Amino acid sequence: MSNELLELLKSRRSIRSYLPKMIKEEELDAIVEAGTYAPTAMGRQSPIIVAVTNKEIRDELSRMNAEIMQSVMDPYYGAPVIILVFAPREEATHIQDASCVLLNMMLAAHSLHIGTCWINREKEMFDTPRGKQLMAEWKIDGCYEGVGALAVGYSREKDPCPKKRKSDYIIKVK
Repeated sequence: MSNELLELLKSRRSIRSYLPKMIKEEELDAIVEAGTYAPTAMGRQSPIIVAVTNKEIRDELSRMNAEIMQSVMDPYYGAPVIILVFAPREEATHIQDASCVLLNMMLAAHSLHIGTCWINREKEMFDTPRGKQLMAEWKIDGCYEGVGALAVGYSREKDPCPKKRKSDYIIKVK
């Protein structure tokens, strides 16, 4: 059985090398809009999406993330855009809701031939004084926490081939 969505799901891969070229504004708008259509518990739409295209802020976020993992490498792999997703800590499903938002955006980007990679450590980044200051500047209430981010940009390389699926991935109970 095959259809366009299934093929999209099967062909998406994490991209870890990006061209320095900025994606088009309309592409970014389509990607973040797709995030707003993600399912959320009881339809609350509680996550917040922050799209960062400002190079100075992007580079600062990269340094903050690298510092948490005690590295000097760019955790966003040179992607010109970073999309952050925040969700309210008190929501029991905040991680799940934000994860759905991130996935919708990854699939939307892939459909536009734009690469993404899901990046973590945003919780730790935005629990720092500077992280809290950035959230305040962006008018994000302190009850929100960083759940994850996407590195977004045009891939420098051909999409990687999929790994073989493990044999015990699916269990059917009939």
